[in-house]
Amino acid sequence: MSVRLGLLALLDEQPMYGAQLRAEFEARTGGTWPLNIGQVYTTLARLERDGLVEQADAPDEEGRITYRLTQEGRTDVLRWWGTPVVRDSSPRDELVIKLALAVTAPGVDVPTLVQTQRTASLRHLRGLTRLKQSALDQHESGTTTSGGQRDLAWLLVVENLIFAAESEVRWLDHVESRLARERVRPRGPVATPPPDGGTSSTAPASAAASARAGEQR
Repeated sequence: MSVRLGLLALLDEQPMYGAQLRAEFEARTGGTWPLNIGQVYTTLARLERDGLVEQADAPDEEGRITYRLTQEGRTDVLRWWGTPVVRDSSPRDELVIKLALAVTAPGVDVPTLVQTQRTASLRHLRGLTRLKQSALDQHESGTTTSGGQRDLAWLLVVENLIFAAESEVRWLDHVESRLARERVRPRGPVATPPPDGGTSSTAPASAAASARAGEQR
């Protein structure tokens, strides 16, 4: 959905052909989510089918088709700007799935797994922090040629990634603490499932105890 609406938002500024749309999308997001040119043209074909974009002119000498928004497409863009992003479903997270399976799988050294991941996550966070500082220096010095607003857009994307990486590191710290508490948590006796039609394995012991108590009386 974000690619579809992202392309519509770019076309709301001016008509563009597929390669221009891909370049603009990647420039404004810092190449964080690279687009395949085939994906762009497939999306444009669907948008045209749905009446949200149309061909602005005949193909140029290189066969490129420039697209522009229809009024219905412009209405969709305005609706997107005014509507909050709804997060009613959780995206699959490979790390979360990996740890959830690791704690239930026999023979997996979960503490080592967590420590290894935490080291990698911290390395990723340091790289993002350096990237942010470099982008911030360029933005404030005005040495880039891409324009101040694009620099700001890229900074916002990088900062979002930094917040996500920091959150992951904090969660891994929590996982380590949780695992440590689990290792020292007392475990109660595990009840043996009774056979069909029988009583639990604790029943004979309870009966014997009751009998002894009766003899003493």
